[in-house]
Amino acid sequence: MNIKKVKLLTSVVDASSLPKSSIPSVAFAGRSNVGKSSLINTLLNRKNIARTSSAPGKTRFINYFTINDNLHMVDLPGYGFAKLPYKIQNQWQKLIETFLLNNITLRLVFVIIDIRRSLMDMDLQLLDWLDNNNLNSQIILTKCDKVSKNAAIKVSRELVKQRALINEPILFSAVKRTGISEVWGKIFSACSL
Repeated sequence: MNIKKVKLLTSVVDASSLPKSSIPSVAFAGRSNVGKSSLINTLLNRKNIARTSSAPGKTRFINYFTINDNLHMVDLPGYGFAKLPYKIQNQWQKLIETFLLNNITLRLVFVIIDIRRSLMDMDLQLLDWLDNNNLNSQIILTKCDKVSKNAAIKVSRELVKQRALINEPILFSAVKRTGISEVWGKIFSACSL
């Protein structure tokens, strides 16, 4: 995609602040520290539009990025490793559920998983929840540069078998810049761009 303009539209802390928009959106969800921000930065060919950190749980808001005035990329707070009080994690969950269930422009939810880590209960719960709510999802396996090509293919095939997936996971590496066209292809298809 020829990206001419990228801007942070807003960072949302509560459901009443969710923006009203008519342009299509795609969301990025995953555990803390799976490479979600690096994935977004790589897709947008920007260094720090989405903040990266070695400390898990840095994304604490729902961040809306507007691309070329015709697409929203939405970075959801990571789950799992954030060392935050249960009350705050519960608030995040309610905010994310409200966003996912009430966003009529949402076309696709990317579920981001570090290829070196096995699926955790939270990942499985998210995938099941998306399925049960008829939300279109696509798994992206990040950090594929950290494993061999054969190992990456093996993990992908196991996931397809385990989850009975229709769409194979996308193998992605921000370091080697692989998987970019596959992710954009899913976005174009889902958003009719």
